[in-house]
Amino acid sequence: MFKRSGAKGLETTFFNNLVLKMEYMFVHRFSGIEGKDGNPLNEVRVLCNSILLNEGKLQVEKLPRWPNSAVAGLKLPPDTSVLKLRVGDEVKVSEADFVRLAKGFFAEIEKKYT
Repeated sequence: MFKRSGAKGLETTFFNNLVLKMEYMFVHRFSGIEGKDGNPLNEVRVLCNSILLNEGKLQVEKLPRWPNSAVAGLKLPPDTSVLKLRVGDEVKVSEADFVRLAKGFFAEIEKKYT
């Protein structure tokens, strides 16, 4: 849809914002149930913190002077994550990325919280 319209930058802005919305709709989930194993719930949390607190660059560890910028002990190995991003990569979510991420996120919500 976005590629046909010629709005390249709009796709990233739109889907990065949808990731933020998806996270904040379920922000009060318990991290003890969520785990810290790099699952899609963790990935969405990390993506949001990266977008909001690290100028859109992926960060997994806490940022200096930002104690809530990451979950202590969280692992997000690129080879097992949905988007395969590495620390320092720019978070640029495409439509296809968002579809994969949302499927994993909601499957994990259903598995862990129902």
